[in-house]
Amino acid sequence: MIRLVCILIGYVFGLFQTSYIIGRINGIDIRQHGSGNAGTTNTMRTLGKKAGFLTFAGDCLKCILAILLVRLLFGAEYADMIPLLEFYTAAGVILGHDFPFYLQFRGGKGVAATAGLVIIYDPIMTVLGIITFFATVLITGYVSLGSLLVYLGILIELVVLGQTGHFHMTQAHLNELYLVALALALLTVWEHRGNIQRLLAGTERQASIKIGKKK
Repeated sequence: MIRLVCILIGYVFGLFQTSYIIGRINGIDIRQHGSGNAGTTNTMRTLGKKAGFLTFAGDCLKCILAILLVRLLFGAEYADMIPLLEFYTAAGVILGHDFPFYLQFRGGKGVAATAGLVIIYDPIMTVLGIITFFATVLITGYVSLGSLLVYLGILIELVVLGQTGHFHMTQAHLNELYLVALALALLTVWEHRGNIQRLLAGTERQASIKIGKKK
């Protein structure tokens, strides 16, 4: 039951669609422009860097706030499994972001919300995630590839940290944590299926910060 409560709390926070709100302020529905995705990259390409930064910050912050609320509400009672409950909360945020019911379940891809999870979850994962993402984007120019590799890194890091006692949970709770993380990774792959097809075809759009990119 507590897991469902955390997912629902996360979902409510996830319904705050930053890019959609910023788009409406600028007189557009962001989902009808560019890639049609209600996320940071499409907002930046459509409305500029400031709008993109605000979108990332808002989507990142909503996951952080949801997890902080769960810590406040359940941290003492469920201290032995709070890292697991935080991941369930993040899963709810990502689901709310990706599938907002009031927008016909058409949202973003959950990348910025995942960044919020990593930032609040563990400093080691934060540093590794930043390095993985920006190194990938700087070298290849592909934001989507950076996002996918960050998720792969999260899975590996969780298992390594979990099995070395970093989260102080039972093996049963750790196994459950790994499964939730795997489910989120698979959801990310599904949400990026179009990007993956374009990456394989060599037609994926590159970011302008790629090292060595011609001006």
